[in-house]
Parts: sequence; C-alpha cells; structure tokens
Amino acid sequence: MSDKLRLGIVGAGAITQVGHLPVLKRMKGVEVVGICDNDRTKARALADRFEIPDAYGDIEELVDYDTLDALLICTPNHLHESHIGAALAAGLHVFAERPLALTAAGAQKLVKAQQKQSRVVMVGANHRYRPDVQQIRSFVQNGELGELESIRAWWFMARAGRASLGWRQKRDLAGGGAMLDLGLSMLDLSLWLAGFPTVTRVSAVLPERKEKGVEPSGTAMLALEHGAAIHIDTSWRFVGPGERFGMAVRAANGSARINPLTIWKDFHGVPKDVASSGAHSRETPFALSVRAQWAHFLSAVRGEVPAPALTEQVTLAKVMEAIYDSAESGRDVKP
Repeated sequence: MSDKLRLGIVGAGAITQVGHLPVLKRMKGVEVVGICDNDRTKARALADRFEIPDAYGDIEELVDYDTLDALLICTPNHLHESHIGAALAAGLHVFAERPLALTAAGAQKLVKAQQKQSRVVMVGANHRYRPDVQQIRSFVQNGELGELESIRAWWFMARAGRASLGWRQKRDLAGGGAMLDLGLSMLDLSLWLAGFPTVTRVSAVLPERKEKGVEPSGTAMLALEHGAAIHIDTSWRFVGPGERFGMAVRAANGSARINPLTIWKDFHGVPKDVASSGAHSRETPFALSVRAQWAHFLSAVRGEVPAPALTEQVTLAKVMEAIYDSAESGRDVKP
C-alpha cells in the first residue's frame, strides 16, 4: 500500500453522501479514487461534487481499478454479502455498512473468506466510537460501576424522517424493518459495552408485517449469562418530543446514560456524577464517531492495531434471527 489508502466506494446513497464522504475527504492517509452505483449518472454527479476521479456503473469495473487497496460498501442490505465477497476475492480490505450479511450463515461464510484472504473487514458500528459511549464502556469494563444488571437502548425516528424508505420497505431487499435498521446498531452497542456475553434467550414483539413488507417498530429483551438483561426499543414512526437516540446502563454500584452523558457512582451511600465533560468539539457525536472509526480502520489496515473481531457480526446475526423468530412464534428463543 502507498502512503495513502486508495479507496473505492460502492453505493452513492445518503450514508455515502452525508456520513462517509464529508469525513473521508478531510482525512489524511486516504484517497477516494473511484465510486460506483447502478445509477451511473448519480455516481458521476457525486464524483464531481467530491472531486473523485472516476465513476462507474457496477462493482466489477471498480474492483478492476489498478492499485485499489480497499472498498467502502454502502449498498442495500441484500447485496452486502456478495459485494464483500467480491472485494475479498479481489484481495481488498473492506469497510461495509451493517449488516455484514442478512443471515448468520452468510456472515459465517464471510468470516471464513476474511480469514483465508487475511484482509481487514470492518462493519459500520460508529456508535461504539462516540466519546460518551467510550467513557461509559471504560467504567463498565473496569468494574467501576459494579456488576452489570441491565442496558436499555432505544432509537426512534419521526414518521416524517422516514417518509420515503425505498428499498428498506421491502423485506427481500432489507431483511427487516426498524428492528434491523435501527435495532442492530443498538444491539451491537449494548453487547459490545457488556463485553459480548452469551445471550441465553430472546423475547421480542414486532407489529404484524404485511406480505413482503417490514415492521415499522419493534421491542426485544435479551437475557444474558450471569443474570443481566438488554432491552432494545425501535421505531420509524415516533411522535413526540424528547431524545430519540439513547442508552441507559444500570449496575450494582452505579448507573450511566448518554444525551446528556452522566455516570453516577455510589460513594459511601452518596451518588456522584463522575462523567468527564471532555474537550468541547464543534463536531457532532455522529461526525466524531465516523471519523474515529475510519481512523481505526486505517490503523488496522497498516497493521498498527487489531480490527474488531468479525465473529462478533456472526453473534449479532444469530441474535437478530432469534429476535425475528421470537416475534413470529410468540415464544422465547435461544440464539
């Protein structure tokens, strides 16, 4: 690899435009050299806007680009498995939006391909990199709040904010609705914060889905080994004020939450907020988290730090399958 990682992008949708490119174009150590989309005109327009040299109409053209080092994959969910597989077969590193694959079997297949090719594969989990979340995880993992008892995580989007969902409304393309779209992020965040303990059973309730459609909201409860629990709540049609993205942790000797960040510890019967406010940043927690995850990816490609274990994505896929199975059957399910 040259001094700069030569990156190609697959998919010219909103997450590419709003989430990744504004960060990538300001990062040292990475050069976006090409972008592809099945709408070549859209790819060309985005290439012109962000000064990307080349635009293509399919992934095969982009993968054949000389001296390409890595691919960013931001395509509809059902394409992730094949696109990641194609990138690995070409010897490229991969940064892919979640989910890794629509099934646990598909995720396991990609883990084997990644191990065979010895390439870095990271899945979008930017919320892990939020400064407030990282601070809470440090307290939890160091045992400073005592034994973990529960994590509640929620992500609600207003009805107007999801007025046009496109492919996300189609089960065969998306794999699921609000629970997969929003809940997978909160599931990842919760299990990662807890250290990926064993999930012993899952119980979920999702509104009945229309034929070939997806659920607009959903709730799931996970029982963990050693008695802790995770509660996930999601919706695409939230109505009302208040924080729509959040997480709250309860432990034997303390508690914590984000938006705003508070970390309460028990000091001889007196609760005190010990959260550090940190340095003020003009960037939003979202922008900071995207930048931090890309920095981790670049360091992992250089061999400076390990990438997150891709097997975590298999665990997430198994739990997500259990969530949908539980909602369908009306019973608790063991992943």
